[in-house]
Amino acid sequence: MSKPKVIVTRKWPEPVEAKLKELYDVQLNESDVAMTPAQMKDALANCDAFCPTVTDPVNADVLSGDNISAKIIGSYGVGYNHLDLDAAKARGLTVTNTPEVLTDCTADIAMGLLLSAARRIGEGERHLRSGEWTGWRPTHMMATKVTGKTLGCIGFGRIAQATAARAHFGFGMNIVFSDPYPPLQEVINKFGATQMSVEDVLQKSDFVSLHCPGGKDTYHLLNEERIGMMQKHAVLINSARGDVIDNQALISALKNGTIAGAGLDVFEGEPKLDPGFLDCENAVLLPHLGSASIETRIAMGERVLENLRAFFAGETPRDKLV
Repeated sequence: MSKPKVIVTRKWPEPVEAKLKELYDVQLNESDVAMTPAQMKDALANCDAFCPTVTDPVNADVLSGDNISAKIIGSYGVGYNHLDLDAAKARGLTVTNTPEVLTDCTADIAMGLLLSAARRIGEGERHLRSGEWTGWRPTHMMATKVTGKTLGCIGFGRIAQATAARAHFGFGMNIVFSDPYPPLQEVINKFGATQMSVEDVLQKSDFVSLHCPGGKDTYHLLNEERIGMMQKHAVLINSARGDVIDNQALISALKNGTIAGAGLDVFEGEPKLDPGFLDCENAVLLPHLGSASIETRIAMGERVLENLRAFFAGETPRDKLV
């Protein structure tokens, strides 16, 4: 019996690619250059399993036509706003993602961004490297204390809770949150957290961390009006999805002092970066590093493999979305 044909859109960690080669007739992306929509469409017509990443827009157009041979889309990543689930379901495709395994790693980045933006760490390093530092003095680069402040989470799922644990138990921060699907009361009680509206979270928090999914329901959730509700000393953190924030509204707020700073790991339209951010010394900017630890990226690939194994064995994949 021939092995199922699997096409992978980007390079994966070597140990996972080695397992793919053992189990399947696999086509790897040795160049690690993103596929075009036409290339993805061609791949779907020539495989049994198609494995994109969260930056590959598998939309209705890519999923159109009558020659799709793929039976499963095993996405590498937890987010799925890059996938048109309705179109996939209409084509009879199974779709999976990789939740849970990247929770801690992404929470680490969120907390790292919070600390870096609050204490002006990136700005301080640039100041030092430029040769401008003339020595310690009492008023040099004063910043915001983190311990004991209030962290507001927009979305309170796994990653938000892991971030809250770091903030509450590590830095004594008070936790408030907004989520249309709140966790069990025992989880809320664990943090002594308070649930409130998005607007109240913005108004009452010293730090606001975004943990909501991307897509049409949260597109530009943080617009000019809502960013304007934040406190002047507040810092905005985004390790979720770039399109949750209106870029121009945030850039304007950073430049005008509407808020004190921001820590961003994701951007609308990435990998293109709105050049306005480069003029904002009070913004910490990272190239989507949320899950970028060796252990986590391997675990993500292994989770895709687990879902593929179940599917081809006639079982329901653990992380089936449709």
